Amino acid sequence: MPPFRWDLVTPDQLGSLLDDVEEPRLWFLDELVACAAKVLARCGDARLVFVGRSLDSMFDLLSGAMPDRVTRLPLSLAGLTEAHTPRAREVLIEHGLTPSALAREAITFVDVVSQGSTFSRLFSLFDNWIVDTREPWDVIRRHLRFVGITWARKTSPNTWRWQQHADWTGRLPARAVVNVSMRDVVWSHVADHQAKLTRSFRPSAWFADEDGPDRGERTRQALAEAVALVAYGRSRGGRRAIARATDGEPALRESWLRSLVAGLVR
Repeated sequence: MPPFRWDLVTPDQLGSLLDDVEEPRLWFLDELVACAAKVLARCGDARLVFVGRSLDSMFDLLSGAMPDRVTRLPLSLAGLTEAHTPRAREVLIEHGLTPSALAREAITFVDVVSQGSTFSRLFSLFDNWIVDTREPWDVIRRHLRFVGITWARKTSPNTWRWQQHADWTGRLPARAVVNVSMRDVVWSHVADHQAKLTRSFRPSAWFADEDGPDRGERTRQALAEAVALVAYGRSRGGRRAIARATDGEPALRESWLRSLVAGLVR
């Protein structure tokens, strides 16, 4: 079973868990807001699915602002082999992510990216599954998007871009695989150093029983941070900050993004 994670949008189950926890210092909030706004603008009006744990903070922020548009896929594909495929499909089914669902609804997967291995493995899982189920690939390819969060760097014609080295990206429309850059110090924090609320859900743990909540000090501090991010996303100031950060995005020419931004500033 996937690791337990508190529902922070309706956090009735927290009780007194945070009573003596120091208020978190959200030093990365401005960068997180700016990056989250770009993810929204580049998602193609699709539902956002955050893969793994690295971007839990972005998920928490956006789940406060627009809970109906974001979900988590708490799945690590590190060490994935063909033998893991049946269980991987079961986990995807549990999260409503099937070939038939992709044929009906536009989905954008979001994750931090270095080499792009997680996205490559995820695409391969769906690719083989679509063949097995005979769902219409021509429809699904128009519904499937990937947004990679990369660390900011100087760009040039010779800059290494992960998607240019992944053969599968050429099977999707031109704007279906895009990147959003994040300051390297924040990228490193969320990808490598930030305390998370849950353990990593690697293939070796896919058959384990569901674990209960961890109530250790480090987890409670992470929980306080997550709760604060949800609250900021829900607040009027937080929603307007996300809306402002979409300024300059080309997708503002499209009605769906203008409508989304208008909803945030109401």
